[in-house]
Amino acid sequence: MAEDRRIRRVVIMGGGSAGWMTAAALSHNLQRDCAITLIESEEIGTIGVGEATIPPIQTFNQMLGLDENDFVRRTKGTFKLGIQFVDWGKLGHTYFHPFGSYGRPFDLVQLQHHWQRAYARGQARGLDDYCMAWAAARANRFDRPAADPRSVLSTFLYAYHFDAGLYARYLREFSEARGVRRVEGKVRRVGQNAGSGFIETITMESGVVVDGDLFIDCSGLRGLLIEGTLQTGYEDWTHWLPCNRALAVPCERGELTPYTRSTARAAGWQWRIPLQHRTGNGHVYSSEFIGDDEAAAVLLANLDGKPLADPRPIRFTTGRRKLFWNKNVIAIGLSSGFLEPLESTSLHLIQAGISKLLAYFPDRDFDPLVSQEFNRVAINEVERIRDFIILHYCMTTRDDSPLWRYCAAMPIPETLRYKIDHFRHYGRILPGEMDIFGPASWLAVHIGQLNLPLRNDPLMDYRDVDGAGYLERLRQTLQSAAAGMPAHQAYIDKHCKAH
Repeated sequence: MAEDRRIRRVVIMGGGSAGWMTAAALSHNLQRDCAITLIESEEIGTIGVGEATIPPIQTFNQMLGLDENDFVRRTKGTFKLGIQFVDWGKLGHTYFHPFGSYGRPFDLVQLQHHWQRAYARGQARGLDDYCMAWAAARANRFDRPAADPRSVLSTFLYAYHFDAGLYARYLREFSEARGVRRVEGKVRRVGQNAGSGFIETITMESGVVVDGDLFIDCSGLRGLLIEGTLQTGYEDWTHWLPCNRALAVPCERGELTPYTRSTARAAGWQWRIPLQHRTGNGHVYSSEFIGDDEAAAVLLANLDGKPLADPRPIRFTTGRRKLFWNKNVIAIGLSSGFLEPLESTSLHLIQAGISKLLAYFPDRDFDPLVSQEFNRVAINEVERIRDFIILHYCMTTRDDSPLWRYCAAMPIPETLRYKIDHFRHYGRILPGEMDIFGPASWLAVHIGQLNLPLRNDPLMDYRDVDGAGYLERLRQTLQSAAAGMPAHQAYIDKHCKAH
């Protein structure tokens, strides 16, 4: 009979969103014969700025069997149809990155090419006017998408804004109900195998010893296990993403918009995330171009209402670990690297890490072939997100401050340059492996950042289709559909109002 090589003890180092999302997923899917222990310290706390999400978070919650209305109620959440970008392409210019598509295909040639030709001839409005997500968002309305694929109400997606601390608490209850053991306190020592270097034990300051087969590092930016113990190394992306600090502050609630807003400032950008009980705000900036006090003043001068706390500073270096899986340690969340929250990918990368953990779950042999593929896929995914975020910076036409002049002139990754060149010459969006942002997202940012193609797809010269007429009918249909949706606040009040 073959020897039992199953992982029997999983240790999660760190709580917060990353730790408790991991604990929830593992306790739900490892249904027998595996003890799961989570170590966290109330003293250390978490960053907890991840209040905005992208649509795949629905898949994660559904996998756990969470009731959506209960989840939104418990986390004081709201709904999100996309992100509005203000002053990014140039001062005074605004565009929307929608969740979902622009209309639906109606010709062999993609809708964007018909829009581009009609727009150049003065026969079409801005691109935003042709997506359901913006039609609803601009009217401050929300409803769940229609199931009927013939309806324009099926062409949008949605995500959430929520309190990340409340989400972690919600998932802690879920996890502990399924047998996850929580150990409180700080770590005194990490014990490694003398021969292999694999981690075997974590000794707490209290003297408690936690041993395990597989260790998940959810300790945040410090990477207590993946870096502090295993010295995995870090790839710095500051030359592409120069912002290295953030200030976060909640304020009194303002308008309950069903979208996140990102407003470009002189030395960075400011987020606005509406929750049921407050508005979340933050200023992401580069210390090379602005001082901390001035950055705080910019943030506080642009709030919905009275601040509810002092701005909380966060320092970071954009980049990634050289390996996400090293020996018997897998880094999930901020311990694997940091991408600024411009496109709300922080919680998604936690979710993606968990999905890969389940897809490539090891046994006690820890075959290098498995960890090698995990690392290849994880690195590919985070680098595609990196390129998408850089696109917002490098395509700016702003020259009113040193940061934006730097970004407009900086060298960029060849993987991104290749995509930009194809779009600029033919309006074509190239699919990429592990690219979580689809064609509509890339289209929104290219056009929003004023990267208009130099010509149409050559097939347009052979088509005899009334694109301008279709676009106008689409715009009117979208407006009518949005008018029939409930107000965002009314929808929440009816289905998922927080107690």
